[in-house]
Amino acid sequence: MDFGLLESLNLLGALGFFIFGMKIMSEGIQKAAGNKLRQILSSMTRNRFLGVFTGFLITLLIQSSSATTVMVVSFANAGLLSLVESIGVIMGANIGTTVTAWLIAFFGFKIKISSFALPIIAIGFPMMFAKKSTLKSVAEVLIGFALLFLGLDALKNSVPDLNQNPEVLSFLATFTDYGILSTILFVLVGTIITIIIQSSSAAMALTLTLLYTDVITFEVAAAMVLGENIGTTITANLAAIVANVHAKRAARAHLIFNVVGVIWMILLFSFFIDLVKWLWVPFQNGLTAAIPDIGSSQEELQLSLFHTVFNIINTLLMVGFVPLIARVVTKMVPSKGDMDEEFHLEYIGTGMMLTTEAAILEAKKEVAKFGKLTKKMIRFIPKLLVETDKKEFKHLLARIKKYEEITDRIESEVSNYLAKVSEGELNSSASERIRSMLSIINDLERIGDVCYQMSKAIERKSDKKVWFTPEQRQNLKEMFDKVDQASDLMVKNLEQDYDLVQLAKANELEKEINKLRNKIRKEHLVNIETGEYNFASGIIYNDLFSSVERLGDHIINVSEAVAGEV
Repeated sequence: MDFGLLESLNLLGALGFFIFGMKIMSEGIQKAAGNKLRQILSSMTRNRFLGVFTGFLITLLIQSSSATTVMVVSFANAGLLSLVESIGVIMGANIGTTVTAWLIAFFGFKIKISSFALPIIAIGFPMMFAKKSTLKSVAEVLIGFALLFLGLDALKNSVPDLNQNPEVLSFLATFTDYGILSTILFVLVGTIITIIIQSSSAAMALTLTLLYTDVITFEVAAAMVLGENIGTTITANLAAIVANVHAKRAARAHLIFNVVGVIWMILLFSFFIDLVKWLWVPFQNGLTAAIPDIGSSQEELQLSLFHTVFNIINTLLMVGFVPLIARVVTKMVPSKGDMDEEFHLEYIGTGMMLTTEAAILEAKKEVAKFGKLTKKMIRFIPKLLVETDKKEFKHLLARIKKYEEITDRIESEVSNYLAKVSEGELNSSASERIRSMLSIINDLERIGDVCYQMSKAIERKSDKKVWFTPEQRQNLKEMFDKVDQASDLMVKNLEQDYDLVQLAKANELEKEINKLRNKIRKEHLVNIETGEYNFASGIIYNDLFSSVERLGDHIINVSEAVAGEV
């Protein structure tokens, strides 16, 4: 039988089948345990060693090192993890992903789990129609698990039969006699395969299948596994190209960690292969004692042992250098500093697909930053009101105009991001949080509009040479002081856990702002009647104190939305 186009398509289709099953299973686990995973990450990463264990545990649970890496980046953006803690978790994820290889090597080749795939789907399918979102997620896990091993079974059957295609092995054999150069070549092959199929787990499944069917030798398979360790980091770096500075740093750290590990492994490759084969003897004895029917072919399990031992030793060697890696990647990807003058989203990474929980955390951090920007904008207005230097006056006007444009664009970007998050399956808590944030960014954008309108009123005042009395200036100053206090509290509420926000102080400040506005308006009407100041001054003055009160309205709306009162 020739291995032609149809056979190649069958092989690619089987690989796609496996990847789809892995994706469905991983997403189901993340949906079912999203909040728990967040709690684990935030409570178990107090130092780099706990971080390693946490990364291992989470990757073990969700069966995807890429998903763990994305989650780590998201929580680092949200302020739950430092860069050093993030690197520790990524190291642990490298160990956790080796469990996938063990599952494939044991269940995929030693036990015919594909025979149970359809019954597993039969159990999971009715659960897809359950009302509880948790049951739906469990159904996805079961169905994804079944599809994964059906895909693996199809993969085994799609690999060319060497009895009928001996030229495949003879072709590979020509590249196996060049010592370290051969190792480097097959490392590159493993890297390229992983980049092409965008999944280290799928690349590992393909490598195990080629080893199982004797298409490649154990040494070639081990070199390909090393390449897959590099390939999975390149995938993350490609995703981080359009992401934020935190994502880039985490991706670079992952790349440095794995590349350094592969370099020292290539130099000690022959010695390490002998070490794994030596370790395999007692491991095999223990495994055979526990499972007498393990079977005669052991190379797939040996490859899984090689993968695990390499990642454990590499982590033990590198964990002490985590602070150094953090400093290196910080220099590689420097922060742009205070970029409030330029439009950008610092926390929302557009290049990575996130879980709902992680996406909401990133949006929350971005909304808090938006709140700080509007508070800064509010403080420009009283400065503009008392500024006498014409050059500085024009500069302030230009800054306020630029900030107003920024608020419009931030509202648009964040609302679009939240709309995309809403397209996924949401529990009631997530849905309520997204509604709150949409309300918050609308009010923050309106604060920008009001500030801009006030700046134009002050500009008219300057152009027309309109002067305020000391009483008018003092009244406006008192109102701005109250609004400043309210905006400080608003930002504080945006930065803390929404469930902990109390509205008593915010409501008190809102009442004081309204009371002061009413007092000023009453005095203003009397002063207009008695001719204390001219009509032009009165109109601009009325616009300003009314606008300040509107700022207070939008500020209290934000705090109420944070507390869930929308």
